Amino acid sequence: MEKLGGSTSGAVRTASSFASLKAYGRALAETPWRLRRRAGSVTTTYEEMSWVRARSGPNMARELRWPDLLGLGLGGMVGAGVFVATGHAARLDAGPAVVVSYAIAGFCALLSAFCYTEFAVDMPIAGGAFSYLRVTFGEFAAFSTGANLIMEYVFSNAAVARSFTTYLGTAIGVDTAARWRITIPDLPKGFNQIDLLAVTIVLIVSVCICYSTKESSVLNLVLTSIHIAFILFIIFMGFWRGDWKNFTHPANPAENAGGFLPYGVSGVFNGAAMVYFSYIGYDSVSTMAEEVKHPTRDIPIGVSGSVVLVTVLYCLMAASLAMLVPYDAIEPDSPFLGAFRGSDGWRWVSNVIGAGAGFGILTSLLVAMLGQARYLCVIGRSNVVPGWLARVHPSTATPVNASAFLGVFTAAVALITELDVLLNLVSIGTLYVFYMVANAVIYRRYVVVGSTNPWPTISYLLCFTSASLAFTLAWRFAPPGRTKAFLLVGFAVVAMAVVQAFQVFVPQAREPEFGGVPLMPWVPSISIFLNLFLLGSVDGRSYIRFGFFSVLSVLVYVLYSVHASFDAEENGDLIKVGDSWRHPEENNDRSSTV
Repeated sequence: MEKLGGSTSGAVRTASSFASLKAYGRALAETPWRLRRRAGSVTTTYEEMSWVRARSGPNMARELRWPDLLGLGLGGMVGAGVFVATGHAARLDAGPAVVVSYAIAGFCALLSAFCYTEFAVDMPIAGGAFSYLRVTFGEFAAFSTGANLIMEYVFSNAAVARSFTTYLGTAIGVDTAARWRITIPDLPKGFNQIDLLAVTIVLIVSVCICYSTKESSVLNLVLTSIHIAFILFIIFMGFWRGDWKNFTHPANPAENAGGFLPYGVSGVFNGAAMVYFSYIGYDSVSTMAEEVKHPTRDIPIGVSGSVVLVTVLYCLMAASLAMLVPYDAIEPDSPFLGAFRGSDGWRWVSNVIGAGAGFGILTSLLVAMLGQARYLCVIGRSNVVPGWLARVHPSTATPVNASAFLGVFTAAVALITELDVLLNLVSIGTLYVFYMVANAVIYRRYVVVGSTNPWPTISYLLCFTSASLAFTLAWRFAPPGRTKAFLLVGFAVVAMAVVQAFQVFVPQAREPEFGGVPLMPWVPSISIFLNLFLLGSVDGRSYIRFGFFSVLSVLVYVLYSVHASFDAEENGDLIKVGDSWRHPEENNDRSSTV
């Protein structure tokens, strides 16, 4: 019997751990040993790009160029989130300085984008963060972060789909709750309004992404172009009808502070943490790497370029809102709609904004569902979830099974779950993944297994993370005063000293030929710090959700995934841990050895 992944032809395959209850009981008894064998197992770049990718059957079509990636990045980020996040950040955290908050968040996103780009250029496959962590920190780290990210995608996409109903109703003047949603009194609050339109939108988008990636990209470009036109209209209206004095004069100066920084510098950073989630979406572009014609050229332009363009648009949108309405008169939940709703003769602009937000929702949903399907496809290739999810359809050259499965799952969640319930489940996982990728890019630059001592790099990552966490906790919880300032300066000095010492005393083990992160290790280290700092501003409910799904992912890995991957290793579908041989071509690939 022929076996994949370098197996020996004719060898007898080991019985599955799930063949019977007795077999599964025996597998569970061996769980500690199997965890030691599989949890830390890593693959190489060559393996990920050859026989691991071959588990999907036909290759995905390489039809995307940098304009497609720019469009996907813009479509994934410029969704409905900015219409809500701007109001909350301006009214409650930063005031008119929300413009600076968007610039800081954009800078943070750009640093993370550099880390993604280095991996995507070196390893142009569809797995995104899952594959990057698998070749760096091993199977368990990749699975736990990948599983959490899939859940983030499902819940956020369901939330986006339900918000489409709301914005479409606003655009045409319909009461969404009364006309388009069916209330079931017997169901608990938050789960008692059936939204068939949201389900329909999810299923239509699922069909589109199953049909063709290139056609989906073209559709995204069309929708994104329309949405950007609406964004530019909002910016124009803000600068035309706005007043510069609103940058410094509140509506009620007797009760609210004036000036550009009414909440101080801390408010600007708190606002940056809130609006940062408007940038989430560029990571989906990295999952398209397997379908890019010229990865070394197109991926850096597509990923980093889209972040820069979105940052400019967001800063202009924030400035237009700050000019239209004094910060203490902004409606947090619908700032742009509210800015025109009460204006005589300009109410029609609210309807236009609602229509524009609807197009943004469609583009962000399309890009996010493209990305999540590719994540799940590559997770399927690794045998930690059922392998049929990895299959690529020979006619469409798309991961049809993963796309259809996640489409149905997302539609089921969007059917009954209210928007506020979903939003409480979204955010922290993505920041955690960005943090892990920044760590991974440093580890991969400085460590080659078998020839480099990993402990200096591991010690550095632990020390820098500890200093960053200490700074974040002092910022968040220390009372204002000299003590807080002393602590912040002290932790910042320690963090910078740790980076400088690491740069001087630990040499890089490899340097990528294309798309490498500049100023190593400073850029990814700053990304680590900023992601941890923004995590410090996340609400407690998000941590509860993150803890719940982290525990759930560990249980799934222990009860199923480790045994499935162990079976695959025993049957030759995975390279055995400890095997010293490698494919001859791998010796010529400097970046493939982990």
